[in-house]
Amino acid sequence: MRNRGFTLIEVVIAMFIAAIMFAIGYGAINQALANRDELNASQERVNEIQRGMRIVAQDFAQIVMRAARDTSGTGQLMPAIYATGSDNTVLTFTRGGWSNPAGIQRPAEQRVRYRFVDGSLLREHWLAVDPALNTEPRQRIVFTKISAVEVRFLEPVSRSWRTDWPAISSSGPVTSLTVSQMLLTRPLAIELTVVFEDWGRVQRVFEIPT
Repeated sequence: MRNRGFTLIEVVIAMFIAAIMFAIGYGAINQALANRDELNASQERVNEIQRGMRIVAQDFAQIVMRAARDTSGTGQLMPAIYATGSDNTVLTFTRGGWSNPAGIQRPAEQRVRYRFVDGSLLREHWLAVDPALNTEPRQRIVFTKISAVEVRFLEPVSRSWRTDWPAISSSGPVTSLTVSQMLLTRPLAIELTVVFEDWGRVQRVFEIPT
């Protein structure tokens, strides 16, 4: 018996079926890769937000009532916690608990400032609580892709929220008798609201240690 080979039509049909199967498989692989990239991007975004909130929580948990000199050139004594609610500086404060595993000669306290600039929340700190005039702080990005940031302070007497701090503004020179009232007052809590471009509004309330 003579062996039969494949006819031209059979070869063409087999190639056509193989091409269809390859196209389906290629599309599925492309979709899987796209889904993986989207998943990785989403996970990185989640990690960024969680990491940023952890940084803020650690800062607020370590707030101390320590006034500091202004670095803009005036040398004025500034409150331990300071916010005007009117410019891109969200909040300035002094925190303790600055770890020093390398044993560098520096204080355990740190002057910290949060600023909202170009869609990002920046954390800035100085190497000294009372740095030299016009000293540039060190900077890191806490959040990206945000459209708004707001802080509010829970006033301990009236138990009402306000967007500026301290509650009592300075009307004259600070003296030893008025320093506690004018510069070292603390709120009961700080409320942080961040509006993300992709996540929407996220709000947290941090109790301030006494």
